[in-house]
This record gives sequence, structure tokens and C-alpha cells, in this order.
Amino acid sequence: MKDTLESLGHKLEMAKELSSVVRTMKALSASSINQYEKAVLSLEDYYQTIKLGLFVCVGQTNEWMRPESNKPGKTAAIVFGAGQGLVGQFNDVLCHYVAGDLEKMPGEKIVWVVGGSVQARLEDLGLPPSKQFEVPNTVEGVTPLVGQLLLDIEKAFESGEVSEIILYYNRPQEGSVYGPIRLRFLPLDEVWIKGLGIKSWPTKKKPEAVNGTSLTLKALIREYLFVTLFRASAKSLTSENASRLAAMQRAEKNIKDLLNDLNLTYHQLRQSSIDEEMFDVIFGSEAMVERSTGSAEEPT
Repeated sequence: MKDTLESLGHKLEMAKELSSVVRTMKALSASSINQYEKAVLSLEDYYQTIKLGLFVCVGQTNEWMRPESNKPGKTAAIVFGAGQGLVGQFNDVLCHYVAGDLEKMPGEKIVWVVGGSVQARLEDLGLPPSKQFEVPNTVEGVTPLVGQLLLDIEKAFESGEVSEIILYYNRPQEGSVYGPIRLRFLPLDEVWIKGLGIKSWPTKKKPEAVNGTSLTLKALIREYLFVTLFRASAKSLTSENASRLAAMQRAEKNIKDLLNDLNLTYHQLRQSSIDEEMFDVIFGSEAMVERSTGSAEEPT
């Protein structure tokens, strides 16, 4: 169907409105990235301190180890996906990574997802989630999410339904916007303590817990679990907004190119329309002159 001036004008207005929406989403994404990055940075030193405390305590007692069950439960994969759309390949990259990793693991698995948009992709890969949690929209919303996750994890462990928890999420990384990562969260065993990444005390004198390790250890484990989930969620949200920002930058470039093409076509069509009107006026004027001249030369 051939474009008209009216239809091209309508397309131009729609493209300009879409460009305004894209600019707004870019600004929101950039602002959100800044908030989540600050949240992660503010927890980093605290997180390292907790790990050092755990390293000290686990060397003095075995209270941190969970007794092995004769009937091991399932492995639960907690997948932190995107809460909203327009994030490019964010969910696809993560889901394929999760499916490939779980396929290598023995035993039964269940999947919990944070974010509804990731659920359909996991179902397509044969991993239908059994639980779904909402993605927080602000930094303040991360704490309630973590609290709910910890509550459900405790119930699953106490009932024997789950014996292992693995976290999957996208994290910011150098050289690209983000990349998927796997983190073994529970149980508290030898594999877990090795996963802390601390092989020796950083100074010559290793400290000891005062008045026993029981209360200190429980407090440190509680904080470790909370901060680990908080960091996973915050890093996922940082990556989500970074992916959305990149998608909006691509969209902005495409819209700019489209506007240039539409403006060029609009002006060409408008000039062509003006030329046609001018030719009509000239031809009409010449016809009138010929008609009047012919009438003057007729014999009386």
C-alpha cells in the first residue's frame, strides 16, 4: 500500500512518541542500576567479614554441619529472572544455562523462580517451576523477598522435601553486560565451607570466638544466608536493568534511523505533491490561454 502524506505524518508522530518512551525507560534503567550497584557495594565488606567469622567458627566446632539424611530430598534450583520485559536475551541466556547445568546433576530437581517472565521459558525447557516469587521493583523490596525465600527454604528443609539449594542468576561482568552464574547455597557441609573461598586467615594471629561458638555461629550463618540471597537478587536486578538499558539504546538508534527515513520520504512525497499541483496550475493556465486565443481568431 502506497504511503500518503497523512499516513506518513501519523507514522512520524508515533515514532516520536515511541522515542520519548525509550528515553524515559533509559533514564529509569540507569537510575535503577545505580541503586542496586550501591546496595551490593555497601554489603561487600560486611559479606567478607561474615565469611571470615564463619571460617573461624567452623574450625572450632562441627555444630554447623547438618546430619545426613537416609532419604535425601530433591535439589532445588532458585532462578532469579527478570521482572519485566524489554530485556533482550536476559531470560533466555539464564534459562539455557540452568537447563544445561541441572541436566548434568543426578537425582530429582525442582525449580523455584523469581520473576514470572522466566517461568514460560523454563517450562519450554522441561523445567516447570513449582514456586514463583515476584521480582522487587526497588532496593527496599529486596528484603521482603529474601525473608520469604528464607522462610520457604527452611520449611522445605524441615519437611525433607529439599536437601540442596542452588542459586542461579545473571551478574554484571567485564567485557559484556552480564553473564549467568551458579552458586551452591545449602546445605552446610564441607562443600559449602570450601565455597566460602577462604583457605587461611589473612593475618598471623587467628582469632577465637568468645564464650563458645554456638551463638556466634548461628548469628553468622543467619547473616550469611540473608546477605547471600540479597546479593544474588541485587546483582540479578542490576543485570536486568543493564540489559534493558542496552536494549533501549539499540531501540533508540533504530528509531532515529526510522525517523530519518520517514522524514526523507515525507519531504520527498510532499515536494512531489507540490510539483504536481504546480504542473496542474501551469497546464490549466496554458489551456485557458490556448482556448482564449483560439476564440479570438475565429471569423465573425
